[in-house]
Amino acid sequence: MLSKVANERRCDMYLFSKILFYVSLFIIFWAMVGYPISLRIIKLMYRERRLIKDYSYIPTVTVLVVAHNEEKVIWDKMVNITRLDYPKEKIEFLISSDNSTDKTDELVEKFIRQNPEYRIRLYKVRERRGKTNAQNEAQKTVKSEILVMTDANSMLEKNAVRELVAAFTSDDISYVCGRLVFTNHNANDVARTEKLYWDTDTKLREIESNIQTITAGNGAIYACRNAEYHDFDPINSHDIDMPRFFALKNKRAIFNPDAIAYEKASENIKDEFKRKCRMNRAIIKNILPDIQVLNIYKYRWFPYFYFGHRTCRYLLWISHLILFISNIFLLNSWFFMFTFVSQIIFYILALIGWITNSNRFLKLIFYYCMTIIAQWVGVYKILIGQSKPFWEKAQSTR
Repeated sequence: MLSKVANERRCDMYLFSKILFYVSLFIIFWAMVGYPISLRIIKLMYRERRLIKDYSYIPTVTVLVVAHNEEKVIWDKMVNITRLDYPKEKIEFLISSDNSTDKTDELVEKFIRQNPEYRIRLYKVRERRGKTNAQNEAQKTVKSEILVMTDANSMLEKNAVRELVAAFTSDDISYVCGRLVFTNHNANDVARTEKLYWDTDTKLREIESNIQTITAGNGAIYACRNAEYHDFDPINSHDIDMPRFFALKNKRAIFNPDAIAYEKASENIKDEFKRKCRMNRAIIKNILPDIQVLNIYKYRWFPYFYFGHRTCRYLLWISHLILFISNIFLLNSWFFMFTFVSQIIFYILALIGWITNSNRFLKLIFYYCMTIIAQWVGVYKILIGQSKPFWEKAQSTR
């Protein structure tokens, strides 16, 4: 009798391990391979859809730049934005200084004095609570129709604002994201790998945009209708939360690849790892932020986009762990022996890629594993209450 119960428990454990194994394997596969392929197939159904622009639409615009201790780049940023090709009477510039303690404020004030022909304002945030809070506070002083947001270390193409604005061709478009181009992608393998990842992700966003709406933007260059701006919790970021917020209101967040911002990619692993940890400061909540995200009848393609492009990626940290552990309980066939050995080899290759600089393929594997570890760090900080809305900038990107 005891032997029978023990056998039943072993069978149940085997079945449970098998389910966990295949679910985890599916999540990893779908995030990295399945979803990108499926999106390109779906694109064929909507091959006639293209981004529509209206260059005759010239609303009032405020360009908002958040800066915390950006004395190295703020002057160049001011020069950059004041040279944008947009009617002077229709544009203003707002620098939101997030409690800067270096010469950032002093340099902005000096630039304002030396360039009185431009409408430039400096808003000083008294308590440092991060980029999102600095945007929330400064936005309350804005009267323009369109709010363009950009990072202090991102240099905009001269026609960037015109391109962003021209994409607001209908009332259901609430958000427009531009394209980030890395200027130092040939500096080393770290920068090259980041460019490869970013370019691949950008192609997916363009397809999502042409079909319906994107699932995320980027902080270097984006715009929204000022009247529709929403105060997000400072721990959140506009990159993830703003496109989703508008999508759940049946509005569109779209991508315009012709609105370009230039920026340096991280050139060392330490900076890139810190950046990815920061990106995951709200990862648990973003896995399934609202049950509405799953409503395909109301939101059409967006639930599919979000599950593949966001939910599965935000589950990679736990999926890899479950895949490995469940595989240990399944080592009774050649297939599961093969998958277990393959995982071990994969992680060994990542370790070799970290130690050496001789092979780009190994660097790519290491970069992927570094991303997974950064997710774990993000989860850990959330669980111990150390996740914060502000961070130290990556010096190699300045």
